[in-house]
Order: sequence, then structure tokens, then C-alpha cells
Amino acid sequence: MNTLLYALFHALRCHRWLRLLACAFLFTSVGNGLTQVMVFGLLLEWQAPASLLTLAYLFALLPGFLGSLVGEKFCMRFSPIGLLLLTEWMGLLALLFPLLGIQFHSMVALLAVQSTEAFLTGMSWPALALLFRRGLSEAELPAATCLETMIFASQVLLGTGLGMVLFHHLPALALLGIDALTFAGSLLMLRLTGSALPSLAPEQAAETEKPVAMRWQALGAQQKRSLLLLPALAAVGSPAMALLPALAQQIEPNDAAGLALPLLFARSMGQLCGPLLLKRESLPRYAGQNRLLLTCLGLFLLAYGTIPLLSGMQALGVVFVAHLASNVVFAVGTFSLLSSFQADLISSASGRAWRWQTASASLFTGLTALVADVLGPLQALYGVSGCALLMVVGILTRYCR
Repeated sequence: MNTLLYALFHALRCHRWLRLLACAFLFTSVGNGLTQVMVFGLLLEWQAPASLLTLAYLFALLPGFLGSLVGEKFCMRFSPIGLLLLTEWMGLLALLFPLLGIQFHSMVALLAVQSTEAFLTGMSWPALALLFRRGLSEAELPAATCLETMIFASQVLLGTGLGMVLFHHLPALALLGIDALTFAGSLLMLRLTGSALPSLAPEQAAETEKPVAMRWQALGAQQKRSLLLLPALAAVGSPAMALLPALAQQIEPNDAAGLALPLLFARSMGQLCGPLLLKRESLPRYAGQNRLLLTCLGLFLLAYGTIPLLSGMQALGVVFVAHLASNVVFAVGTFSLLSSFQADLISSASGRAWRWQTASASLFTGLTALVADVLGPLQALYGVSGCALLMVVGILTRYCR
């Protein structure tokens, strides 16, 4: 077997620290997904306008730009495990925002918790990339790609799945309590991970792998391309994902929350399954194939464009297929980033890629919100994402391997 999933299982068997780290992010993903369900569910129940629902996606992205910059700088001074622990403690404290939002019926407080999570995710991304690059061999990097993909998907797959079951049966305060317990579990697993990784402490690795700043002018074409793949995906995909609640309102105006949450679950199923279809030895080849990457992005856009024309169950299948395609691009971009940079540059490279991805998603989400108010959600989707796809064609052609 040579799939990414098999590569991950093999790496998990070989590395105790990786098993503990995976458990930590399992807890984190469940908690973040629960918070996302609660925020969007309450916004829909409180009948938030479509523009605010679209901007909610923006507020859940933009702070990651600053967070990645902070995380990149901290990686040059502190242990990556220490940085991950800090982000989890801050995430636990951030649960005060939804608590205030529930008590005072404040939409602003609900959006604040998503912004805080985005900031902390941006902080953790360079540390996670540095941890993988230091702790895994070149042959094991496909396992890191698979794990990052599963972390990305399970945030909504596990958290939303549980949230969909509990949202209408438990009060929002109970969901916050469950979220706090997941943070406690993650903190415990991260402490155990740190004890299993004495060789990754910065004082022991500083002589050979001390992180340094990256200069764009000094990079090769392959490295520049690897930095641009994830921002390109964000440019095409963020308008569609931002409009998902508004599209749900068009399909089921009387029960938007009842449809939006299953759509989020279908989205994450596609995010999880897409990369698992790839073979690990094919990743380097796929990273240079413009036709494959553009076909996946075009299929994603086409699938989202048909959602308002379908029934609820049909829309679930279309969203699954859309993210099956888009997350092939995500897996290829993640592997390309990890494999193109050595450990001394990976935290800087991943931080910059995260910032560009955040800036790209924020820009195109903001444009989508403006166009959606004037022309409607479907026209905004095709107009903004279509222009983004043309831009991506130019970028991939310019940095063709």
C-alpha cells in the first residue's frame, strides 16, 4: 500500500510523539468544530443578514495573518511545543467571548471568538511545520501532509458532526463546557508530546537547524511556486465557502440552520477524503501539473455554482465532490511546501504561505461580500471566484516547474 493514509499509519507506529500530537489536535479539532457550529447556529437563529454571515468567514481568517507573523518570530526563540501550548491556553481563555455573546445576545462577541481562533491557528502553523520538518525524515513527509490534511478536515468533520447532534439538544453553555474540556485534553497531550521530544528542544537543535528569515529573491522557481499554491487555492475557494450559509438560506429560507450545518459536515467529508485518494509517490509529480490543479479548482467552482439549483440532499453531494477536488490541491500544496524547504527555513516559509493564504482569502471574501449585497450570492460566487481562477492560471503558468 502506498497511499497517504498508509504513510501516516506507518509514521504513527514509528513515532510516539506523533501519536500524542495527533491526539492533541484531535481534541482541538473537536473543540473548534463545536465552537463553529455554535457560532453559525446562533447567528442563523438570530437571523443575521447575509452580508454578516459572509463577513463572519472573513473575521475567521484575517487575524491569522498577524498570528502567523507572531508564530514565525516566536519559532526563532522558543520551542515549537511551547508555542503550541501557549496557543491552547489562549484558546481556552478565548471561550469568554462566546460566553459573553450568549449572555448579552451579542453577534460581535460571537465573531470575536472566531477571530481569536484564527489568530491562534496562524500562530500554531509555523510551529507545527517546524515540528514536522525536524522530527520526520524526507521519506515521512507525505505522512505530515496527510496529518495536516486530517487536522484541517477533522475540525469540522468531528466537531461539526458532534455539534450537529448536540446543538438542538443541549444549551449553548453546555457546548462551551465541552469545548473547554477538549482544550484541557489537548494541553495534556501536548505536554506529553514535549516530554517525548527532548531532541527537538531549540537549545539542542540550534547549531544545525536554527530557524532563519527567508528572502524571496533568494528562492528558486520551485520554492516560489510552493509558496503560492495554497494562496491560489484560497483565492478560488474562499468566496464559495464564505457564501455557504447564504446559499443555504436560498435553498431553505425557513430552515437555513438545519441545512447549513449538514453542508459544513459534507464539506469536511470531502476535505478528508480527497487527499486520501492520492498516492504518496505521486505528490512530487502532481505539484508540477498545472492541468490537474486547475481542473480540480474548476470542478470546485462549477460544483458550488450549482448548489442553489439543487435540493438539500443533492447539495450535500455536490459540496462533498467540490471539496474532494479542492483538497487534492490542498494536499499537493502542503507537501510541496514541506518538501521544498529545509528545517532552518520551514517556519518562515510556512508562516509566509499562511499570511499570503489569509490575505488572499480575506481579499476575495471581502469582494464577495460587497458583490453579494448588490448582485446576489450566486452572481458573486461566479464573478469573484471566476476572476480568481483566471489569476491562478497566470500564476501557475509564470512559475511552471
